[in-house]
Amino acid sequence: MKTLFSLLTSISLLSSCGGGKASAQDTVVDYSNWTTLTKGMEFREMKAPKQSPIGDSKISILRMDRGLFDFNIFSATKYDSLPRDLHNWADTFDLNVVFNAGMYNLSKPLKSRAYLKSGDHFNNGTVIENFNLMLAMSPTVKKRENVEILDLTCENFNQMNSEFNAYAQGLRMIDCNGNPMFWKKKIQSCSMLIAAEGGDGKFYLIFCRSPYTHNQMIQFMVDMPYGLRNAIYLEGGPETSLLIDVNGYCIEKVGSWVSTTWESDENDHFWRLPNVVGVKKLIETK
Repeated sequence: MKTLFSLLTSISLLSSCGGGKASAQDTVVDYSNWTTLTKGMEFREMKAPKQSPIGDSKISILRMDRGLFDFNIFSATKYDSLPRDLHNWADTFDLNVVFNAGMYNLSKPLKSRAYLKSGDHFNNGTVIENFNLMLAMSPTVKKRENVEILDLTCENFNQMNSEFNAYAQGLRMIDCNGNPMFWKKKIQSCSMLIAAEGGDGKFYLIFCRSPYTHNQMIQFMVDMPYGLRNAIYLEGGPETSLLIDVNGYCIEKVGSWVSTTWESDENDHFWRLPNVVGVKKLIETK
């Protein structure tokens, strides 16, 4: 794994962080200017529509052609029960992209808070009520994509759960029809990582270190021109992690802020995670 950053000329790849309430002033957002990292994988950064008082308010987006990459879950409980930082996960399993496989239980730090399965290994075998999205990977049938996000209110999970080998359950931010699912829980702002499906059929990862409320981020995503649906909340705060190492580019994104519990913009490293999603480029055949 390369640790030296390759800087893109058209965009800044430096991590940034923030928190608190967004200002009333809107920003004109440029949703274009993607940089190709490798075939089927593009990256861009942009200013959020509203400024956060902490950090640079940047939103980073990675999008991938689902047919060109293999997606799977890597869980410490399946191997040696040792959590790893993202560089270690990537080095151990030769991964090009690594990110959080959902939230984990701080009181039982190896266990996911919701359903998490990899092959025949169950890190958590309980499907949690109101965690209405399922990140599904490693399909067993040809009709399925290499990665999909399933809305459990739109699909019967019990009927189709054999169609993928790996699952990670999470909270819903946008539903299967592209409708915003504004949260009614306690208002909190944090760094966050979200996965979603685009209207173009591609898989999107959306990272923001500057903290916003979940409902602010939902509105940001609904206003994007990418036709996002099935947006699943993967993690927030200093545990939030995204590593991209492909074709000479090495991009690290780490979160920090959580209002009321971790009000700090000082985190500068990947935390060791018990469960991650790992992505590999597929070898093209003629």
